[in-house]
Amino acid sequence: MKQFAVIGLGTFGGRVARTLAEKGAEVIGIDSDPRRVEEFKDELTQTLQLDATSEEALTHSGVLDVDAVVVAMGERMEAAILTTAILHRLGAGMVIARAASELYAQILRDIGADRTVLIEEQMADQVAKTLIAPDVLEQITLSSGHSLVEMRPRRDMVGRKLGELDIRRSYGVNVVAIKRRVPKVSETGESVFDSVTNDIPGPDDRLEQDDLLVVVGRDEDIERLSLGK
Repeated sequence: MKQFAVIGLGTFGGRVARTLAEKGAEVIGIDSDPRRVEEFKDELTQTLQLDATSEEALTHSGVLDVDAVVVAMGERMEAAILTTAILHRLGAGMVIARAASELYAQILRDIGADRTVLIEEQMADQVAKTLIAPDVLEQITLSSGHSLVEMRPRRDMVGRKLGELDIRRSYGVNVVAIKRRVPKVSETGESVFDSVTNDIPGPDDRLEQDDLLVVVGRDEDIERLSLGK
């Protein structure tokens, strides 16, 4: 089971934490405001009231043992920068920090954030989805509940034929293309790669390690495919 920590349970952080929990992840929610900690105590795996700019407090909070930490401290720029720097220094897993501007985001990246996001509440669900299913690289909403998605094949799918995997029957998802990196030698003699798209994949096409699948279907079915459920 995937484990995450969300530091800052305001509008954005609270939405991310709830969505992760709803999708079955273990979530540690952290905030300095006791009212927010109380609000989320029955929805998350664990909630903690602490000052996230304290290295000692973070060390004993459990955030160093999770897959990713979301720093969602809103406009509290100084606190978010200090927290991100501490997490980086302590060797936390992936650190994702919310920023209010591109300059703010650059500072966060400079001091240790692996990823920054400049988004508000309406995008919080998507951030949670990318944490749960990191193999989904691009997603285009086609209609309510349906999307066109570019994703990496799961490890257990590599080396197997599409017909053997029977993705449409198993998940209700259609594979519309396979993108593959093909090595070649450039005019200057360098080894480079071309991206070749097979837009009519058949049952005998075998998936390779670096392939990308382009699939279309219901969001919940694509998520099941990504997670192998």
